[in-house]
Amino acid sequence: MGVTIAVLSQKGGTGKTTAVRTLTDVFRRVGLSVLAVDMDPQGNLSDYFDVDPEASPSIADVLAGRAEAGQAVHGDVIPANLSLAEAELLLAGKMGRELTLKRALKPLRERYDLIVLDCPPSLGLLTVNALVAADQALLTTEAQYFALQGVEQALEVIELARDGLNPELGWLGVVFNIADMRTRHSREAYDSLREHVGRKLFATSIRSSIAYAEAAERAVSILDHRPDLGADYLALTDEILERLKLPDARARLQALTTS
Repeated sequence: MGVTIAVLSQKGGTGKTTAVRTLTDVFRRVGLSVLAVDMDPQGNLSDYFDVDPEASPSIADVLAGRAEAGQAVHGDVIPANLSLAEAELLLAGKMGRELTLKRALKPLRERYDLIVLDCPPSLGLLTVNALVAADQALLTTEAQYFALQGVEQALEVIELARDGLNPELGWLGVVFNIADMRTRHSREAYDSLREHVGRKLFATSIRSSIAYAEAAERAVSILDHRPDLGADYLALTDEILERLKLPDARARLQALTTS
């Protein structure tokens, strides 16, 4: 049975969706079957994967009970659009609302090695649904002064999800994103996070660059657009695969990195 990872952030602008898109790309390049699920009404992940914004059914239809999750898969992506905001409101009035996504995704867990959930940049019901459906939570944070505060708030929501809803939920770690480690500000923010979360902070930092926006605009992966920056994600993926205990995929990643 595959592993489900919820990727979340306390706010927008932390490079979360770019991280989901790029990690999904690397996972697939090392031979893992990956389903990417867009849980953000803005639909940015769907756009990154060039899924029609009007694609139907979408994750909104799944959560509203209008479609099965398998019917909403478009090229190994379950897309989202603004209708997801309406679905969240409808979800709020349902019994067992926090379990809706978990139940919907259950039939797909045997079809994929990994299911990656791109949560919205808030800690509301959609994010709670993702955490209840997940085996692991992965946090992303921007390299700035309030990074620790955002991580602490996200950890509170993880604990909420664990409390009676998903006690087996693991915390995979924290990705330090959009970083310029040449600056004292970024280095101090990193050190502060390391002091509070210890080894849960990944050693690899993702460098900030306009090249990510360029790659998104051209609908190409950063691995192809700027391989020097893509190397950050290869290193991060190696750390993630180690924590997920997937040695065969790590060996294939090493071969990819060498080539």
